[in-house]
Amino acid sequence: MYKNPHSVLVVIFCYSTQRVLMLQRQDDLTFWQSVTGSLALNESPRETAIREVKEEVGIDIQSESLALFDCEERIAFEIFPHFRYKYAPNVTHCLEHWFLLGLAEERIPHLTEHVAFQWLPADQAAILTKSWNNRALIEKYLVKQPLDSGILQRITNEYNYLIKKEIENGRS
Repeated sequence: MYKNPHSVLVVIFCYSTQRVLMLQRQDDLTFWQSVTGSLALNESPRETAIREVKEEVGIDIQSESLALFDCEERIAFEIFPHFRYKYAPNVTHCLEHWFLLGLAEERIPHLTEHVAFQWLPADQAAILTKSWNNRALIEKYLVKQPLDSGILQRITNEYNYLIKKEIENGRS
């Protein structure tokens, strides 16, 4: 079965250290990235992001009531030639949905699909990844627009909104 050419990219960062979690791929040890994954059948990008974060690093966004911030950006990127065998013939591009996940403290992730991890300052994380789209997300939201700017307030607002919805639905 081929991979769906619609995916998510979730950059996980720490509020207190302002560092980004980077993951080393199993199939290319020179490739460091954030959490990524293809949308499953009938799954929304948000649902995919929640699932992939839990699968790849063991963070349960829902049970921990963490705020997953939808950047509301979708970009098309060319799939690296050495990864195209995973997709249907003649598929060369993927549409990716961008998300941010802020954590209060750095954690040791439970890796299932990667061989190593490191927490890096955002500018170093952007340099480390081979993926231009991963670099672009980190630079746009965490380097050029540091956490003391509006992005932190937007993520906090989304978190507060989610908590309010849970309380209203009787799930406090």
